[in-house]
Amino acid sequence: MPKMKTHSSAKKRFSVTGSGKIKRFQANTSHRMRNKSKRAKLNLRDSTTVDGSEQKRVMRMLCIR
Repeated sequence: MPKMKTHSSAKKRFSVTGSGKIKRFQANTSHRMRNKSKRAKLNLRDSTTVDGSEQKRVMRMLCIR
């Protein structure tokens, strides 16, 4: 059987934490920032974890498990 290939765009967007969760950056930070409040922009800076319902799909793209 051939080896599984990692999804190239997924490996640039996601990383795995030490506890096994998948970390991602938040959306809505590219443009139209003047319409957002300072607090909203501040909160969008932090990374967050992938939702549990999407975790299996992302792990398959990253060839984990």
